[in-house]
Amino acid sequence: MSRLTIRDSIIRAAREINALGINQGTAGNISVRDADAMLITPSGIPYAAMTPDMIAAVSLLESDLAFEGPLQPSTEWRFHRDIFRARGDVNAVVHTHPLYATTLSVLRRDIPAVHYMIAAFGDSKIRCTGYAPYGTAELSQHAVMGLGRAHGVLLGNHGAIVTGFDLDKALWRAVELEALAKIYYLASLAGTPVVLPDDEIARTVERFKNYGVKPPRDC
Repeated sequence: MSRLTIRDSIIRAAREINALGINQGTAGNISVRDADAMLITPSGIPYAAMTPDMIAAVSLLESDLAFEGPLQPSTEWRFHRDIFRARGDVNAVVHTHPLYATTLSVLRRDIPAVHYMIAAFGDSKIRCTGYAPYGTAELSQHAVMGLGRAHGVLLGNHGAIVTGFDLDKALWRAVELEALAKIYYLASLAGTPVVLPDDEIARTVERFKNYGVKPPRDC
C-alpha cells in the first residue's frame, strides 16, 4: 500500500476504536509497519481532526526517536517500535484504554482461557504486566515481554495492546480482547470461572490460523 493509503487506514481505525467504545478521547494510538519505518498517530490530536499529513513516520532502525512529519508522534512510539522490532509477524499495533480490560489491568489480572476466543490471540491467556510510566523504555520492555509470541497484552494500571499481521486483524482483536475481559470480569463476580485446558486451547489456536478477518479475494 502507498503511505497515503496507510495513513488513511490509520485515521479510520482511530475513529473506529472510539466509535466502538473501546477507547476514549486521544488516549489510544495506532501504528502500521512501512518497510524500515512505522506510521503512527500523532500525540494529542483528536481523531476527528486528524488528517493524513499529521501521521508521523518513525524510523524502526534508530535507537532514539527519529521521525518525519509536522507533529510529534504518540508518546507511546517506543513500545510500538520495539514490538515491530521484536515481532516480524506483526505489521500493525493498536493500543487502547477499554473499560473492562483496563479494569483487569488495575487488578493486575491475566485473562485466562475462560472462552475459546482466547485462541484468537495465539496463547492460552492474555498476560498482564507490571506498571511503568507511559512513554518509557521500561513500559516498552513490559509490553514486548508480556506479549511474547501472543497478539494481546494488558499493561498494568494502564490499558491494552493488540497486534496483527495487518490493521484489520489488529482492530478485530482489539474488539475481541475487550469482550473477553468483560466476560471474565462479569463471570468472576458471579462465581468462579471455569478455565479451559491448555490442550483444548492449543487445538483451537491451530484452527484459528485460518479464522477471523481476511482481505477480500480478487475476483
